[in-house]
Amino acid sequence: MMSPPPPPPPPQQQRIGFPWPELNDGLVYKDVVSSSDSELTTVSDFYYTKYKSSAPLLGWIQRIQNGQIQIDGEVVEDPNTLLRSGSKLVYHRLPWKEPDTPYSLDILYEDDHMIALNKPSGLQVLPGGLFQQRTLLQQLQWWFGKKDSSTGSHPVPVHRLGRGTSGILLCAKTKLAKSKLASYFAEGTSLVGSGNLDQECGTGRKISKIYRALADGIVEEDEVVITQPIGVVRYPGVAKGLYVASPEGKPALSKVAVLERDMQRNCTLVKVEIQSGRPHQIRIHLAYNGHPLVGDPLYAAGGQPKCFDPDVVEATTFAEDGGYRRPNQAVPGDCGYHLHAHQVELPNLVNTLKVVKIVAPLPPILQTSSEAEEKVFPPASEVELVFSLDKM
Repeated sequence: MMSPPPPPPPPQQQRIGFPWPELNDGLVYKDVVSSSDSELTTVSDFYYTKYKSSAPLLGWIQRIQNGQIQIDGEVVEDPNTLLRSGSKLVYHRLPWKEPDTPYSLDILYEDDHMIALNKPSGLQVLPGGLFQQRTLLQQLQWWFGKKDSSTGSHPVPVHRLGRGTSGILLCAKTKLAKSKLASYFAEGTSLVGSGNLDQECGTGRKISKIYRALADGIVEEDEVVITQPIGVVRYPGVAKGLYVASPEGKPALSKVAVLERDMQRNCTLVKVEIQSGRPHQIRIHLAYNGHPLVGDPLYAAGGQPKCFDPDVVEATTFAEDGGYRRPNQAVPGDCGYHLHAHQVELPNLVNTLKVVKIVAPLPPILQTSSEAEEKVFPPASEVELVFSLDKM
């Protein structure tokens, strides 16, 4: 008797991504001197006064002497060059090698208006700091520029995930999608901000976001709702300030459910559904609750940074390019923690009577014991599920 044929292999997901060049292209920054700016008199004073977060005064002097700054098309090397109202300034930041970064992305879902990507941990979404080229946005531009250079348009992310966070990232392919997705993401945050701290996460909002996380210690309650506000404090290496748990901050809501407790490793696998979308919300909320993410280099119990002297917020040394050296303290983009955007559910952007559910495969460390034992791939219907609301 013939044995039954083996089960079909899991559907192959399309993967995109190009290897990074050794060096990026550098950057060009342009300014026009206003009448009030011209009162600063010298080019070094101009840049130091306007862009203190980029470099100290000695750093800007070094950049000028390197020939990296032009005034009205002419390179200047004298930091004491006087400025005139209306002059056009150009600063050339030299190319540099960005930190090692993954570049491959799986497409989880795609239609005419939207694409959902599975972002790996370690990949930044938008340019910032040291990462100006090695970003998810750049990979989108390269990939879709190669596919269709005639349209001149490329998908753009409509929300962010931290560099160390993996999982689903939604990107808009059309103006309609960008507008609708942005409103979906803003909706839950505005509801919470208006005082509607609905403990049934997802209630009344059009988009549902569920994460998996590995928390330090044993979370005793099976479910906990965290409503700690999140605010900003000054912090070395973070120009716009660091988000932390703060009673003076903005309202935020996270619903945490325990999936598995590991007494031996003293950690807890949790599912987190967020109603609002404050930066680093899950990391801050779990830390505030006494259970920071395992491996988080930044946040400690209480939702505050591990190492922080509020009186030391300015670096005193600068790097080869004249900019500030990286601070000794951890910064938000540092990796090491385990957080994964696992599931997103939202209305179809064209036919809102239908719902799209997208699931990103779990990293092994964020699987329950039973999930790890099963070693099964999610069926296609889980990755790209569309159903009618009128049949629910």
